[in-house]
Amino acid sequence: MSDLAALCVYCGSSNDVSPAHLEAAAALGRQAAERGVSIVYGGGRVGLMGALGEAALLGGGHVVGVIPQFLEDLEVGDARASEYLVVDSMHTRKNLMFDRSDAFCSLPGGLGTLDETFEIITWKQLRLHDKPIVLVNLEGYWDPLLAMLEHQLAAGYMRPAARQLFTVVETVQEVFEVIAAAAPPALPDESARL
Repeated sequence: MSDLAALCVYCGSSNDVSPAHLEAAAALGRQAAERGVSIVYGGGRVGLMGALGEAALLGGGHVVGVIPQFLEDLEVGDARASEYLVVDSMHTRKNLMFDRSDAFCSLPGGLGTLDETFEIITWKQLRLHDKPIVLVNLEGYWDPLLAMLEHQLAAGYMRPAARQLFTVVETVQEVFEVIAAAAPPALPDESARL
């Protein structure tokens, strides 16, 4: 995929996390700026979100922050984003982030990150899009999730082809390489059982 213009990044908004995760988010933001790739993210100014957005902006990159009004009211947004879009709901936020992005990347995060990650993978499974999805497994963060997916596969709730819906990498340095090399994945012949 040589025409990557905008990368959606799902990630946490807590500062009480591994410093290595915060640095990785900042490194991803810097790399995007260097490559001329816009970052589309949840618009937060704290945690991995804040590190990502700030680094991209400091590197001269373009950052699209999308935040629902109720979070804007709590003053957790970063209005310094190149485009700071305040929307009416989480659903609108996720749809707008999808529409504005060519590929998706999930860094460590909490329930919101899990929600966004699973939704974008499910949409791909259902053939609603064919955009690359990359999970960055920093310090083994996603290992328990990956084990759960293998459990679902073994129990018959998921088909083997579902493994091809996303790619797992260990570092943010691999994200753009994986996306550049992405070919349309072989999707399941029918939707996997949920």
